[in-house]
Amino acid sequence: MTGELGDISVSDYYDSKVRHGEIDADADQRALAVRFDRLLEKVSEKRLSRKTSSLGWLFAKRQPVEPVRGLYIWGDVGRGKTMIMDLFFEIVPVKRKGRFHFHEFMRDMHARIKQARADIASGKIKGDDPIKPVAEDLCRELRLLCFDEFSVTDIADAMLLGRLFSRLFADGVVVVATSNVEPDLLYKDGLNRQLFVPFIQQLKERCEVVRLSSRTDFRMEKLGGQPVYLHPFSDEATARFQSMWESVVEAPRAPSDAVEVQGRTIHVPQAYHGMARFSFTDLCAKPLGASDYLRLCELYHTIFIEGVPQFERAMRNEAKRFITLIDTLYDNHIRVIALADVSQFDLGVKLGGTEAFEFDRTASRLTEMQSDEYLEQCSRL
Repeated sequence: MTGELGDISVSDYYDSKVRHGEIDADADQRALAVRFDRLLEKVSEKRLSRKTSSLGWLFAKRQPVEPVRGLYIWGDVGRGKTMIMDLFFEIVPVKRKGRFHFHEFMRDMHARIKQARADIASGKIKGDDPIKPVAEDLCRELRLLCFDEFSVTDIADAMLLGRLFSRLFADGVVVVATSNVEPDLLYKDGLNRQLFVPFIQQLKERCEVVRLSSRTDFRMEKLGGQPVYLHPFSDEATARFQSMWESVVEAPRAPSDAVEVQGRTIHVPQAYHGMARFSFTDLCAKPLGASDYLRLCELYHTIFIEGVPQFERAMRNEAKRFITLIDTLYDNHIRVIALADVSQFDLGVKLGGTEAFEFDRTASRLTEMQSDEYLEQCSRL
């Protein structure tokens, strides 16, 4: 088979990266690469059978083309799911292909549907269903859709997915997705979940479900043994904080993200594969609350926070938000790497009043969040 890198399979590509020291060998990862080899072969055969190929007319007339089942790969964070999918995406010989973070894709779909509604109202589009033209456009644009971090926590996404993907699957679009949860747990406990369950069944019918359970969280291995609460502010602490970020995102910077919460948008300055980086101002100087922080916990397993100050009395609102932030991150077992002005025990000593008392619990939680036991628990979730 011929991919964009020539005559190479996903497992060959994986083995090459192991030989060159770019990744460590892992039996479960390689087994997943072999599964992708089979998908690569099927997608390549499908291209040959299409009428646009030189022999397509022969195959198209004499034998029906079976729909190609994609892959839904799930498992704990940092196991290499995205890396293997990206190897496949790089070499698969499909011109009309797209690779998206799932939430990025859904934001685009909602924006398209909003525009379609406007076009229907103005008479530019006939009919009364805004999803239909969006699905049709997507089928023309893409034959292969790869999603990173497939998850459903929003009712608007849940209600849209069934109708949208029914059209994509019917048109033969191949779907590949990585996720931290198995399909049956998507949108767990969500509002009107019974309306979403048929989509789960459809997803399992059109995608082979594979669990990747490698031995460790490869990205977080790079943080092993390093302090996760850095203080005081200094060139050395800032450089170490930046180095820790670069070690897990494998670049100086990562793309920004935008998170929708009840009609509001939280700007995420940098986000990468379940990790997000904020300044203290981003999280605590803006009117955010527990529901906003909980939404971040649903999307990110590791949060970097820089610029945590020692709180003064004039910063009571910021202090209350910080207390709520740490409580939410702690309760949801989120890994936190922080760069602060002073130790956790001195953050609230200048506040006085109720906030100073409440900070005793915050300091205790920040201390526990640095422990091996807490970090190990984060790695298992």
